[in-house]
Amino acid sequence: MIGKYKQTEDLALTESIVGTIMVGASYLIRLYYFALIGRILLSWLPQLQENKIAEFLYKITEPYLAVFRRFIPPIGMIDISPIAAFFVFSWISEFLLRGLHTVLLFLF
Repeated sequence: MIGKYKQTEDLALTESIVGTIMVGASYLIRLYYFALIGRILLSWLPQLQENKIAEFLYKITEPYLAVFRRFIPPIGMIDISPIAAFFVFSWISEFLLRGLHTVLLFLF
């Protein structure tokens, strides 16, 4: 009987650890998503591009956006590569979260 309670406690602890890691990963992905949005909005406001926040957003988002700019040329003066970046980011983040969840359940 005691072994059954121990298994229940272990399962609850495992679910708690996995849940905490998944929530943290989800928040990080959501934070980067908002950084991408902020970067794109700042590109429309050139007078705000020379402050510390804009520089930080540029540093963390440019490596990701540069990949898409290599393959998707601008249409006139409009850079449409962020549209593709958002679609790919959504797909990859969903894939990563599901994969992380599966791996964590396997490990714990």
